[in-house]
Amino acid sequence: MRAEKQSKKLFELGMVVMTPGAASLLVACGIDTCDIIERHQSGDWGELYPDDCRVNDDAVRYGSQILSAYKFEEGQRLWIITEADRSVTTLLLPSEY
Repeated sequence: MRAEKQSKKLFELGMVVMTPGAASLLVACGIDTCDIIERHQSGDWGELYPDDCRVNDDAVRYGSQILSAYKFEEGQRLWIITEADRSVTTLLLPSEY
């Protein structure tokens, strides 16, 4: 049985969808989808510049789009985008945007 982590959820995700490229990357890198989504939802924005992190922090408060960017093995990147209306969160590769 997996112990559940208690992390602060800063915003709603809506429907969570994933592109085929994102799914392949997560499998290839051995990344648990729930763990990476939890990072995003708890305010771990990944590898963003400080100004972009502040934009995300404001987006949480005021209801704008939220973007997290994570870097994995061999420079592979994954983006997670939650729409401003919190209806959808998408996991995708930058090249799939």
